Amino acid sequence: MSADDSPVLLEVADGVATITFNRPEAMNSLDVATKEALLAAVTQVADDPEVRCVVLTGTGRAFCVGQDLKEHIEILHSESSDALFRTVDEHYNPIVTTLVGMRKPVIAAVNGVAAGAGASLAFACDLRIVAETAGFNLAFANVALSCDTGSSFTLQRLVGRAKAIELLYFPRTVPAEEALELGLATRVVPSAELADEVRTLAARLAAGPTVALGAIRQSVEYAAGHDFAAAAAFESTQMTLTGATADHAAAVAAFVAKEKPVFEGR
Repeated sequence: MSADDSPVLLEVADGVATITFNRPEAMNSLDVATKEALLAAVTQVADDPEVRCVVLTGTGRAFCVGQDLKEHIEILHSESSDALFRTVDEHYNPIVTTLVGMRKPVIAAVNGVAAGAGASLAFACDLRIVAETAGFNLAFANVALSCDTGSSFTLQRLVGRAKAIELLYFPRTVPAEEALELGLATRVVPSAELADEVRTLAARLAAGPTVALGAIRQSVEYAAGHDFAAAAAFESTQMTLTGATADHAAAVAAFVAKEKPVFEGR
C-alpha cells in the first residue's frame, strides 16, 4: 500500500499537521484499519513538538460518516461480534481523548457531511470551519445505538442539553447555515474557499504562543467538569506555566518596544 492508499493521510508542514480521512469511496467511514491509523496519527501529532496546530479533514464528498456499517454487519454476524463493543474502548475513546487532550489548537475542516462518530470527532475540535454544502448528522439512534466518541459531552456544551437531546433522538442532517446558528459551526464558507480559509487560520494559530494556546484549551476543558473554585485554581497553575515561557518573555519585550512579537511555541 502506498502512502496515498492509506485510509488516513498525515502531512506536517510549517508547524501544521493535517490529518485527512482518505476513504472517499466509502464516505470516509471508519473501519478498523482507519480507526487504527487515525489513533496512530493523532497520537503522533499530539506528541510532536514541531506541530503547533492540527487540522482534521476528509477527502471527497464527506468529512466522515462514522462507523463503517458494512464491516459492522460482517463482524456482527461473525464469531467475534464482541469486537463491535470493544472498539469504543480500543479506538473511539482513545482517539477522541487524545484529540481533546493535546495541548495545541485543533481545527475541523468539514468538507462534507459529518455523521455519527464523524460528527463527534468534529465537535471535539476547537473550531469547525464548514463548507456551505456540508452538514452534521447525529445518526446513532437511526441504527439503534447510543452516542459515542464523546458526543454526550461535547454536543450539549455546543448547543445546550435540550437541543442536544433533540438532535440525538431525531437524527437529521443539520445544514451548514443552521449549524452556524446552533453553534455547531464556527464559520461557514463556500466549498471552493474551505482549503484556503483553513490554511490561513491554521497558519495563524501555528505562529501563535503554542504553550499559552494549549493552556487556554486545557483550562476551558477543565472548567467544564469542575466548580468555579477548582477552575480558578487550575487557571493559576496554567498562568504559572505560561509565565515561565520564552514566548511570554518575548511578548512582553515586544510590547515595551512597540514591536510585533514572534512566537516560537515554547
